[in-house]
Amino acid sequence: MSHMKKAYEFHKLMLENKFSLVYEGEVNQQILKAFTTMAQQSMEEAEENTMVRKRVFHVMVEALQNIVKHSDDSHKVGDVLIGTGVFIVSNDENGYTITTGNPIAIDKVDGMKKILDEINSLDKEGLKELYKKTIKETVVSDKGGAGLGFIDIAKKTGSKIEYHFEEYDSGRAFFMQKIDISKKKD
Repeated sequence: MSHMKKAYEFHKLMLENKFSLVYEGEVNQQILKAFTTMAQQSMEEAEENTMVRKRVFHVMVEALQNIVKHSDDSHKVGDVLIGTGVFIVSNDENGYTITTGNPIAIDKVDGMKKILDEINSLDKEGLKELYKKTIKETVVSDKGGAGLGFIDIAKKTGSKIEYHFEEYDSGRAFFMQKIDISKKKD
């Protein structure tokens, strides 16, 4: 009976927090496509503003790609890169919130904090300049390029990226980010 009670408690938690999608596990391109398709259909049915739909779609893709490329548990199966993490979408009358989490090596925490703090300190113009500078000065690998995804998310949403690192063993931390996408028109 305790398993069913936990399922009910989780259901209540989802309703209270207006979670419309919750996923924990392996993330790959097929999962990314399935989630973005579901979100697009849901927003179309709700007759969501086209600009909001584009922003939500863009942030979902960037956030899920972050899990695939940067999870400390990432591995390849053939040519397919797979990461592990958690992905949550919620929405209310003000907008959408995308929350993700994935394990990272503890030695990456300070560098990520530095990048995220710099991004969060900038206004729209500063983000444009940082993006241009990063593209010019960074060698982009298959893992990405020095926070370009974070910069792009901040540019597209106009929101600060909330983040937290939770150390859970001697060599790893769980990186969580929360991104808000407003329904208000610019």
